[in-house]
Amino acid sequence: MTAATPLGGSAPERPAASTAASPTATVPELIARNAEEHPHALAVTDGSTSLTYRELVDAASRLAAELAHRGVRPGSAVGLLCARSTRLVVAELAVWWAGGQVVPLDPAYPRPRIAEMTGDAGVRLTLGDKALLADAGLADDRVLVLTETGPSETGPAAGSPAAGPADRPAATPEAVALVHYTSGSTGRPKGVQVPHAAVADLATAPDSVMLGPGDRMLFHSPATFDAATFELWAPLARGAAVAVSPAERPTAEELARDVERFGVTTAFLTTALFHQLAARRSRIFGVLRTVVAGGEALAAEHAGAVLRAFPWLTLVNGYGPTEATTFATLHRVEPADCTGPVPIGRPFGGARTYVLDDGQAPVPDGTRGELWIAGTRLAVGYLGRPELTDERFRDLPGIGRAYRTGDLAVRRPDGTLEFHGRLDDQVKVRGFRIEPGEIEHALRAFPEVAEAAVVVRRAGREDAALTACLVPAEGTRPAPEALRRRLAERLPAHLVPTAWTVLDALPLTGTGKVDRRALAEDDTAPAPVREAEPATAATPLTPIQQVVAEAWSRALERPVTAPDADFFAEGGHSLLAMWVVDDLREDLGVELPLGDFLDHPTVAGQAALIERALLAADDAAADDAAPDDAAPDDTGAGAPAPAAHLLEPTR
Repeated sequence: MTAATPLGGSAPERPAASTAASPTATVPELIARNAEEHPHALAVTDGSTSLTYRELVDAASRLAAELAHRGVRPGSAVGLLCARSTRLVVAELAVWWAGGQVVPLDPAYPRPRIAEMTGDAGVRLTLGDKALLADAGLADDRVLVLTETGPSETGPAAGSPAAGPADRPAATPEAVALVHYTSGSTGRPKGVQVPHAAVADLATAPDSVMLGPGDRMLFHSPATFDAATFELWAPLARGAAVAVSPAERPTAEELARDVERFGVTTAFLTTALFHQLAARRSRIFGVLRTVVAGGEALAAEHAGAVLRAFPWLTLVNGYGPTEATTFATLHRVEPADCTGPVPIGRPFGGARTYVLDDGQAPVPDGTRGELWIAGTRLAVGYLGRPELTDERFRDLPGIGRAYRTGDLAVRRPDGTLEFHGRLDDQVKVRGFRIEPGEIEHALRAFPEVAEAAVVVRRAGREDAALTACLVPAEGTRPAPEALRRRLAERLPAHLVPTAWTVLDALPLTGTGKVDRRALAEDDTAPAPVREAEPATAATPLTPIQQVVAEAWSRALERPVTAPDADFFAEGGHSLLAMWVVDDLREDLGVELPLGDFLDHPTVAGQAALIERALLAADDAAADDAAPDDAAPDDTGAGAPAPAAHLLEPTR
């Protein structure tokens, strides 16, 4: 058995199973210790606000006192609805010091989804940004608006000195730290209760990714995504710094800029995003020292290309469900791994893994079996779902408490694991874990839908499509685009299918079950999602609309010719949108925020945004060029006009 070596260090040999003991300190205690030993070291920055460890601890202590005044006690569920920022980090740490459990909420989620999550978790107080709290429709007496370093209003804690470490209630290792909601097969999301001990094991594992003082980790995941647990608390537990990507939905260019301006050394990327960045040979890989990819199977082609182009880069393949606290196994990818399926590695940081048969007995090395995870990294269970908890978390003889992942794996003789697919219908698309049953349940609630099945076509490819296969109710004619809009009002964007097919009947297997494999393998192009309209003469595109349509066509790999074409109806998704935004920036010199792109998903809508931006830039350039005492030039002669040939009036 070799000594554990951090991934990213030299000679990264790893034991077959992690033997790291559960840490005696929780992450809040480790952060307090760092503040005492290195008070002036940078802890977190978002570009506009930076906090040292001492400032982070002081701000979180003041907010924790305010939370205690508002009734937050050990075990209280506290919602967090906040843009990525330093205040989000302060708020989460403060909730822990007050003894509460953090329930992350995504600003992009529809109101019904947020209401469902806060109701299920028993949230009585939600912290966040004023506009986001208002948009979510949360009652005024159940919210607390945040500033960068605490609450926006004064309370008993205002003006008083921050509590010292000894005055703060210690979060016990067994207490729940986070409630992360994942897709549920029964039609409603399920809350995974992650304890402090599991977060600390993830953050402090000696056989994990190398992090320490001087390192900076990029925080760009949504707070609801369990990767955020790693992005935030691994660096802060070890004296490194968190660099927050402040854009709500950062584009690839914005991510690269953030890595450069913050001096980021380590970043997590979903596998799908890694593949996209690798395909474009993004300069982001030339700045980083370590990249952790995870969420789906890592393509050997892209991994190999990145390692050849950037041989100094440490590339780590991470695997793990939320129920095992973000990652359970890691594998440092070497060029030799890129000739076949890339392994998911070995357990680390208190996790143990077992490959078992149907009777929960170990299978021989080289044989497929179900992957089970045991050790100190396991969740407490599913909030309010004892039957589901008992089904997925079992006490196994000789192993102890273990979680059945539903994933098929093979253990090599050296202890390295390979991923070999799923036992059930659960799928992953662009890093998101999706239970098709949740989407199917929502679709069957529509009166025009008799039956529904949701599958992934072209799984594992960059053009993977979450596809809804519908059987219409008698006498109805479902309009897929209308269904997509209504579904988006209930479910998060990653649960809304990007392709739709209407069938006379769903294919069945010999046992009478829906033949999902047949549906997934049917790779014929589905009919356009747009609702049928009477034939009319095609509306000509304006010059700017033409540029937008061409950028869409390159990303979607199909012609787009109508000004009212909808990006999502055409099969687009947020990851493709990143590249369209970057292409438009290169084509027109306009920085179109990804959020604006997604909020205005038609060709005409985006062209209008771009036209306004070009005119504003034109006016600003003219103002800068004109002498202060110059009279207005009615002719416009000599005025700089970037892309002026595109600014023709629309008719």
